[in-house]
Amino acid sequence: MPIPRTVHPDSHPSPDSAVVGKALAAACSSVRDGGLADAFEGVTPSFVASPESTEEAAALVRVAAEHDLAVVPRGSGSRLGSGSHLGWGMPPARADLVVETLRMDKVIEHAAGDLVVRVQAGTRMGDLAEVLAVAGQEVALDVPTTCTAGGMVATGLAGPRRLRYGSPRDLLIGITIVRADGTVAKSGGKVVKNVAGYDLGKLFAGSWGTLGLITEVTFRLHPLPGARAYVTASFADASAACVAVAGAAASPLVPSAVELGRSAPGGPLQVGVLLEGSADGVAARAELMAGLLAEAGAGSGAGSASVFAGTPSWWPGAPAADGGTLIQVSFWVSALASVLGVIDEAARSLDVTAAISGAAGAGVLYVALPADVAADVSARFAGALRRTLSHERGHVVVLAAPAAVRTALGEHGGMTGPVPSVRLMRAVKDQFDPGGRLSPGRFPAEGA
Repeated sequence: MPIPRTVHPDSHPSPDSAVVGKALAAACSSVRDGGLADAFEGVTPSFVASPESTEEAAALVRVAAEHDLAVVPRGSGSRLGSGSHLGWGMPPARADLVVETLRMDKVIEHAAGDLVVRVQAGTRMGDLAEVLAVAGQEVALDVPTTCTAGGMVATGLAGPRRLRYGSPRDLLIGITIVRADGTVAKSGGKVVKNVAGYDLGKLFAGSWGTLGLITEVTFRLHPLPGARAYVTASFADASAACVAVAGAAASPLVPSAVELGRSAPGGPLQVGVLLEGSADGVAARAELMAGLLAEAGAGSGAGSASVFAGTPSWWPGAPAADGGTLIQVSFWVSALASVLGVIDEAARSLDVTAAISGAAGAGVLYVALPADVAADVSARFAGALRRTLSHERGHVVVLAAPAAVRTALGEHGGMTGPVPSVRLMRAVKDQFDPGGRLSPGRFPAEGA
């Protein structure tokens, strides 16, 4: 089958490009030229391929290995920069072949009785949720409906309910991947207690396409809750908000999420708690949780706690950079007050508006700086957090930033900051991808 190419009248593809294109077309039924819409901040891939199966994906990767092509996996693209869209992490330094998984969108097996589902990597989480809802089940992760199953695992994306259910690595019980040489490898199985073989799932969760191409994933499921209730309170005093967060997170009322939000330094802190279960049980627990939050704010000027059956307007969704800089801060929950103090002090000293949201009860906050903040100021802000929070057992990662900010971050620890295990991670990377062809440039640098 001839490769579909759009060639400018005054240009001619090089012989090597034509040979590679024919080889890719022989391996996959859907191959096209890369264009500006596929670019990663100036890096435009030569080809974009959309396999329908693990076998086609493996054939593509084998061709890429034979011709020394840099391969970048892509799902929906919601967390990987495409065109002017700002994605998470460092953009790839080279992208000869983008392997898009959106045609791999089948629910392969749903064993409702075993609370297990196996899907292809390109399955959108919204589509999967509709299939599982028929059986009264769900993958208990709060992610955008357009996010793909493979992309969710590769980026480690998790929402508010990570407090109770964990992140993708905690719900992943099986995975199929294609290695850099085109070899297909599998780990785990269809049952929750399967422990056969190496746990590739935990290794590939959060790997950002640097170790291999994810083609299938198997998740442990949970029953859909019969009812939900959100209990929220507003605190003018940060110490009272921290007491509320710690008390709610450790409460025997078993919250699914304990969230914290604030639009600007010095503003009121919103604390929200999600409770799930049977209708009667949730109602009773919500009343008790409202009392817990009110008690935490007693004497500090906090308003009474409110209970909502629907999602409150401020309840956080997936964090977004919106063209600015997005920073993730991970910490021990007991250090929340110190973390908030450090963020406030850095914001005041640099005169920036730093919005905060995230799963404070699970020790994760996202700090967003607007797009109009100067690059050097954004970099100094991240650097200030790193210098201070290292003493609080905190870790600061810049998830997304404009190119100018990423350049300025060079003097402040880069995107990731110091990574204690980076040498071990590099050794694993060299075993899985000795040629460095998988998402080059996205792996933490040795000196980070």
